[in-house]
Amino acid sequence: MQRKNAVGLSLLAVAFAFVLPLVLSGAPAESREVPELTPPAVTAAAPTPDPTPTPAPEPVLDAATPLRLHTESGDTETTMADYLPHALAGEMPAAFEPEALRAQAVALRTYALYYRNAPKAQHPDADVCTSSACCTACADEAELRERWGADYDDYWARVCAAVAATDGQYLVWEDAPALAVFHASSYRRTEAAADLGMAQPYLASVDSPETAEEVRNLNTTVEVSADDFRAEVLAAVPDADLSGSAEGWVGAVTLNAAGRVAQVVIGGRAVSGLALRQMFSLRSTDFTLAWSDGAFHFRVSGYGHGLGLSQYGANLLARDGYDYAEILAHYYPGTELVMAVLEW
Repeated sequence: MQRKNAVGLSLLAVAFAFVLPLVLSGAPAESREVPELTPPAVTAAAPTPDPTPTPAPEPVLDAATPLRLHTESGDTETTMADYLPHALAGEMPAAFEPEALRAQAVALRTYALYYRNAPKAQHPDADVCTSSACCTACADEAELRERWGADYDDYWARVCAAVAATDGQYLVWEDAPALAVFHASSYRRTEAAADLGMAQPYLASVDSPETAEEVRNLNTTVEVSADDFRAEVLAAVPDADLSGSAEGWVGAVTLNAAGRVAQVVIGGRAVSGLALRQMFSLRSTDFTLAWSDGAFHFRVSGYGHGLGLSQYGANLLARDGYDYAEILAHYYPGTELVMAVLEW
């Protein structure tokens, strides 16, 4: 009797061992469709499991990512692998810290993917262009050899290594590539997209570590005569009252949450900080404006629009031990660093 019970328990254990892997290997419930249940007419034998394993998803690497590039000579088909090293070399000093170069490589890849989904009106048949005024700078070999001289081989290797180390990686927001814009430098804080009328919450104002001691030309000045100031302002704001003494032309200055100039009252009219930056070729909207010694003086901090990754800030963070993923998380809060995959 004991032997019969032992045999029975053994058979039960074997059956349990056979069924248990089937139970545990199923996909999560939320990822499967629930079939309509109909009672079978007759009891059928359980199907035999397919012994062939399901292939794992394959990553989509740069060499397999097509890219339409607009150049001065027209549109051309290329790949992300061919484009990125030249874009990275054109946008960031190759002598920067490796982790800063990697962060910039991811930002460039993400930017290109963003506009592949929504091409710009300036080049509707291309994803990105080689103009820094529109998309990103893109330096060819001849330009880089002239710029880098004897350091060409070393610097090119550094750039290519940064691209290879992040192959296929990009930032997403709500399951789509983020608008990973970037700029040269910020003083104290970066700009917030909301202050420029943009809707990307991950382009928030965050601390940036640049100082005048660490970044050359972080602070600059622009001097403008009264006549030139009047001419530029009236060309943009014809109804501004610039009569009387020049020292009375400038009124209240309004700053945004990041400490940058939102607007300045000039001749009784509000003029945006962005408009003043364009009028007088200022390096950023982080400036002060004053009349002294017979001229207007702009004192400017940082360089660029101030949105997203600060290149010099990223370099300082990398020098302090941050890796590229941490740098990206700092300058694009709320985004996720991912790699696209091909599903079988």
